[in-house]
This record gives sequence, structure tokens and C-alpha cells, in this order.
Amino acid sequence: MKVLKFGGSSVRDPQMILRVIDIARACLGEAPILVSSAMGKTTDMLEAAAASAEAGERSRAEQLIDRIESDHVHAAKALSTGSEREPLMTAVATLSAELRSLIHGITLIRECSPRSMDAVLSFGERLSTTIIAAAARERGLNATLVDARTLIRTDASFTAASPDLEATTALVSDRLDPQPGSLIVTQGFIASTTEGVTTTLGRGGSDFTATILGAALGADVVEIWTDVDGIMTADPRVIDGARTIPAISYDEAAELAYFGAKVVHPYTILPAVQREIPVWVKNTSSPESPGTRITGQADGTGIRAVASKSGITLVTVRSSRMLNAYGFLRALFAVFDRHKVSVDLVATSEVSVSMTVDGDTGLGLLEHDLQELGQVEIERGKSIVCLVGRDLFERSGFVAEVFAAVDPAHVRLISLGASEINLSLVVDEGETEGVLRRLHEKLLAP
Repeated sequence: MKVLKFGGSSVRDPQMILRVIDIARACLGEAPILVSSAMGKTTDMLEAAAASAEAGERSRAEQLIDRIESDHVHAAKALSTGSEREPLMTAVATLSAELRSLIHGITLIRECSPRSMDAVLSFGERLSTTIIAAAARERGLNATLVDARTLIRTDASFTAASPDLEATTALVSDRLDPQPGSLIVTQGFIASTTEGVTTTLGRGGSDFTATILGAALGADVVEIWTDVDGIMTADPRVIDGARTIPAISYDEAAELAYFGAKVVHPYTILPAVQREIPVWVKNTSSPESPGTRITGQADGTGIRAVASKSGITLVTVRSSRMLNAYGFLRALFAVFDRHKVSVDLVATSEVSVSMTVDGDTGLGLLEHDLQELGQVEIERGKSIVCLVGRDLFERSGFVAEVFAAVDPAHVRLISLGASEINLSLVVDEGETEGVLRRLHEKLLAP
């Protein structure tokens, strides 16, 4: 059994939806379940419509709903010309009317609670999957649409609900029976509470749905279909020679996701990884490309990729009180905790500690409190450049190779990961692209 998840870019228009149906047709013998996101930018427009309604901007909210309905009516007409057209057009009109009513209610009370926002956002996936299932049936597939809200059970943390995996597994086992030759279509991202109230799973929610279903049903594989060929050795917008990584471990993918390679969000694929179900990242526009395989433990060693994160601030605290003392670091991090500032990288010496944080918002008060512990230096406009791979430090002379490649950039901090899957450098933002190019050329050239 196979789970296929398609993101918004993969179902953004009728032509792409036809590609999706072709991909599903090719694996009908594997009892596929198709999980779809909302079409294109629909979720963004729904969010904007709700915000406009809350602000009392009725005309703007109505314009956005008109655009959403028009996009889906166009797709429905383009994809249905036979017996499916009339029921499909009725279904799209019914969902659009429900959405209008909800937005009108938000306009009247001038309030959009997280619960209401989830209800609004659910229409994107409900519309897209209604169209996909009908289009698949029109093209001869035995496709059944199942509402994900009857399958995925969550708590009531609206906009970022946590799944109840035990309850969900029971529901999925009871209500889904994938069979070779048939296609089940359902929504990503949306779910419901025990009381039947609509929730959403937050960032990467459609991937989460796919891996939850895969884990619950013991799938052979989960495929994440997107608009790139897989996880790359570098950002192809920066590095012309970036290549697809054939296989990568979950931990390595998690490191790269933090540094901006957000093809998949690591937390959302965890259910599949825990069940030892491989996750593939593939390109909807190039289904013949092999993609990237993510597993609990990838084969081989060495560098997989380079990535970067900009907008970093370097905070250094110097104090002779650190010498042969205990409790200093605890006091230091208590200050960060008090100000709710997250620390990424840390490097220590006998009399100083350097740390990186995202951005520079709210650092004035933090700096004031840190001065009670020692001399504080704040350096803005930095980037973290990270090399990710397996058993990096078993490679003789690895760090020397890195510094030779980075030269002449000024490295302000170096952090060697305890798990030996990453090495991070802090450099000036203006040097980031040059450092990435030299590292990729010297250490990742084919």
C-alpha cells in the first residue's frame, strides 16, 4: 500500500491535477491513498479573507472569496465534461456558499478566533479534493473521496492541533480499506476533535496527514510530491551545480530543514520514520526523476549538503567569573529563557561564551540583563553556514578542508555537532553565497 501526498504547487491548476491523476493511475496496483493540499495559493487567500472580514473590510473579503470560487469553478469545468460535471459543480457551489456564510459571520462579529480560522482554512483542501476525486472518476479511476476529519483525531489546539495517534489509528483502521485497483482521495492538513470540531495540523500539515495515514495502515512507502526533484545538495537558486541527494537520514533532513531546505518539515514525517516506512520526495512535473529517499538511517558516510540561514545575531559574553566556576552557564541561559530567546549555536572558552540567535528583536533588554554577568558584545548581520552529512569527522583532515574552502571569509564561530552530522560556521551575511559556492565546489563536486 502506498500513500501519495501532493502539495499546493502540484495541484495548482487543471493541467497539474491531470498529472496527479496520471501518477495515481500508474500505481493503482499498490492500493494508493492520495492526500492533497489546497490548490496553489488558496490557503493564503482564505487566511487573508478571514483577516479582512475580522477587520471589517467586507468588500476585500468578498473579492477574495469570489477569486477562490472562480478558480475552483474553472478547474471543475476544465476537468469534468461528462457525468461527473453536474454533481461536481453542485458540490463546489455548496462548499463556496458555506464559506461565504462563515466569512459573513466573521464580518458581522468582527472576530476570527483560532477555531473559526481553522474552519475557514479547511475549505481549501475540501474544494481541491472534491475536484480531484471527480476528475479521477471521469477518467476511469475507481476513486472514493473520504473526509480526513473522520480519520484524523486531534486535541483542540486550533491552528496547530496535535494528533491523537492512538484514536486516529483506530479510526483509520475502521474506516479505510485500501484495495488494489481503487484510489482513496482525502485531505491533508485538516482534522477534527472528538466533538467533531474542525482543526488544522499547522505547518507541514499535509505531510503530517500522509505519514500518519501511512503509519496507521502500515504502508510500504509514503511519497511526498512537490515542485522540486527532491532534497538538494544546496539551494539551486544559489548553486548552479546543486544535485538531488539520492538518500538521506531523518536526522540529516531535520538539520537541513532548520537551515532553510524546507522541502519537508522533519516533525511531520516522524510517524513514518518511527514505523520504518521510507519517505520519498519526488517531483510532480518530473515523475521519472528518482527523487530523495528519507529513512531512519541512510547508507554511506560523508557530506550530503550545504545550507545557510541568514538574519543571525552573534552574542558574546566575556567574564573572568567563568574561570574554574560552576553555575555560570546555568545563570547565562536563565537570562535567555527569561526573555524567551532561543539559542542555536554555542561555543565556550575559559572566559567567554558565544551564542547565535535568530534576528535581533528584543535584544536590548536581553543585553541589559546579560551585562550583570559580564561584558556583552552584540554582532548583527551574520549567517550560519552548515555542512550536513554522516560521520563527518571520520574523514581525515575534514576541518582543514573546510577552512581552506571557506578562505578568505572571516569565520566568527565554529560549532561541531555532537552527533557528527553537522558542522556550522558563522560568517558575515555578505560572505554567505561565496562561502556556500566554495564549499560545494571543493567538498561536494561530483
